Amino acid sequence: MINTFYYENNLCGLKRSDFQRTIDGKDVDLFILKNDNGAEMAITNYGGALLAIMVPDKNGKLANVIQGHDTLDGVIHSPEAFLSTLIGRYGNRIAKGKFQLGGEEYQLAINNGPNSLHGGPTGFHARVWDAEQTSKQSVTLSYLSQDGEEGFPGNLHVQVIYTFTNQNEFILTYTATTDRTTLVNLTHHAFFSLSGIANPTPSVENNILTINADFYTPIDEVSITTGEILKVADTPMDFRTPHTVGSRINEPFQQLINGSGYDHNYVLNKQEAGTLTFAAKCVEPQSGRSLEVFTTEPGVQVYTANWQSGFSGWHGATFPARSAICFEAQHFPDTPNKGHFPSAVLNPGETYHQVTVYKFGIEN
Repeated sequence: MINTFYYENNLCGLKRSDFQRTIDGKDVDLFILKNDNGAEMAITNYGGALLAIMVPDKNGKLANVIQGHDTLDGVIHSPEAFLSTLIGRYGNRIAKGKFQLGGEEYQLAINNGPNSLHGGPTGFHARVWDAEQTSKQSVTLSYLSQDGEEGFPGNLHVQVIYTFTNQNEFILTYTATTDRTTLVNLTHHAFFSLSGIANPTPSVENNILTINADFYTPIDEVSITTGEILKVADTPMDFRTPHTVGSRINEPFQQLINGSGYDHNYVLNKQEAGTLTFAAKCVEPQSGRSLEVFTTEPGVQVYTANWQSGFSGWHGATFPARSAICFEAQHFPDTPNKGHFPSAVLNPGETYHQVTVYKFGIEN
């Protein structure tokens, strides 16, 4: 554990003592990243959870644009277990928690209806990561996921670097290696509220959204991908040109009914697999804040926080349904059971690599 850049008078109003604890023999702490423009991020190494991202609006006013908690107990006992945390080993859903790999069948924990979601109830979001902060703008989290953890094979060594640049870019750089063939589909479940979180946090339905995808993967009534890859054209799923999130979210379209809103994987338009390309853009018109997403991943799960319950978080802010939007860069859901989807298999001797960039800006 190295934490040499903590700021007592941080913009986030967070106290290190509210996060310092030893869990399962590992130290938990609060980490502050600050760029040269005065913008700031706060992170804990419990689940890699984001606690605050302080960025300016069109008038230069800083506000927190990420849903999180202001104590470690808040993170651990959050009504939304995945609130702005790292996700692994497998982001999104696996049907009935079952998959075959190398001729063996594996059974994962069931934690979302009949399915396994986001690596299970004690996935990467509920683990203490080793942390090393050696600059004011970057922290490195590392974790060894042992063979058999949450039902997955292989000892998986994972490293995630959080960087906050002077261009107000939050960059996630992931690497992972294994000693046995396994599945890896890492992502971050950041809940963005570009208006600034409040009590209550405003709806994102006024946010103007663009998604660089001609296709998406539809879901059934329990949110498992059907295996189809369908065109977004002539449906409410089409954000190739900017539309507000709420303009069609309540239409009687079966996919929106199945997801209670948007909770779908978009197949990103890419010339070449694995390249860092534009995925999405979101603009909150009142504050003028914008968010651009770039990723090396083939897909992005867009989720409009349809199941938020209005629970309390950071400094008394509350999070009602549809008060956030998530852009979970990833491989497609249920990939191990859909052979035509891009593979999420990692073999010994290979290195999993992902870069995802969340760039905050201002639209006047």
